Amino acid sequence: MSKKIEGVLTAIVTAFDHDGAYNEAAMRVQIQRQLAAGNGIFCGGTNGEFFVLNEQEKLAVTATCIDEVAGKATVVAHVGEISTRETIRLGKQVAALGVDAVSVITPYFVPLKQEELMYHYEAVADALEVPVFLYNIPARTGNTLLPETVRKLAAHPNIIGIKDSAGSYESLSGFLAAVKDIKGFNVLNGPDSLIHQGFVDGCSACISGLANVAPKEINSIWARFHAGDIAGSHQAQENVTGLRTDLYKVAFSPAAVKKAVALMGYDVGESRYAVRFNAQEEQKIRQIVNQYTQ
Repeated sequence: MSKKIEGVLTAIVTAFDHDGAYNEAAMRVQIQRQLAAGNGIFCGGTNGEFFVLNEQEKLAVTATCIDEVAGKATVVAHVGEISTRETIRLGKQVAALGVDAVSVITPYFVPLKQEELMYHYEAVADALEVPVFLYNIPARTGNTLLPETVRKLAAHPNIIGIKDSAGSYESLSGFLAAVKDIKGFNVLNGPDSLIHQGFVDGCSACISGLANVAPKEINSIWARFHAGDIAGSHQAQENVTGLRTDLYKVAFSPAAVKKAVALMGYDVGESRYAVRFNAQEEQKIRQIVNQYTQ
C-alpha cells in the first residue's frame, strides 16, 4: 500500500438527486469539502448508505471518489456483503478501480461463530490483492469480532487493520491491547466521541461520519494531536462530542448526518431508507450545526 492510513477519513455520504438517483456532480462537491479540510475518504460505508445501494452504484461512488481525490488523499472503500462470495466479487471490482484499501463488514443477519468469521475474512483476504480492513459494528450486524479473533486474523499478510464501530471505549481498547505488539496492524476508531482518546491510545486514524457536517472541526482533533497539542486536541473533541450528542437526540446517524449536510445548503438529497424529518426537527438540526461549526 503506497499511502499510510492515518488521521481522519470521512465516512462520506452518498449524494442523491431529487429523484433519488446517484448524483455524481454533488458527490464531487462533498469530496472537495473533505480534501480542503485535510481529510481522506471512506466511501460506501454506513454513512454512505451501502445497504440501499445496488452494485453499480457502489462502483460508481468509488470511481467518483478515486477520480476526484486524484491521489491527493487516501481512499478506502467498503465492500462487505452478506456472503463471502459476493464480498469477494464486489471487492475485486472495487480493487480494480484503484482504492488504497477496502473495508469488510462482518456478515450480517445470520449469527456466526468466531471460527466462521475467521474463515470469511481469510477467504476474502486471500482472494483480493488490495489490503483489507476488518469492520466491526455489532449493533448493526449482530456479529461481533472478539479481540483474540482479530489478533489471529492480523497474522494474515493482507489484513492490515480493523475499523471498530462498536461504540464503546471497552471495545476499542480491547482491540488496541490485542494487537499492540503486531507491527503494521492499524486500529481505526469509528465512534466520533472517541476520536481523541483513540489517537492517545494508539489508533492510526479515525473514520468519522460527523466529518460530513464538520470537516474542519473533526480534522482539528487529529491536527492538534499530531502537532503535540494534546490539550487542544481534547478541547476540539469536546466540541465534536457536543455536536454528536445534540444531533443524535434528533435522529441517529446516518439520517441525521445527511439531513444536516443538506440543511447546510449542499444538494446531497434524502436518505433512501424510511427516516423523515418534520419542520421542527429540521430547525433544531440547523441550530445545532450553527452552534458547533464555523
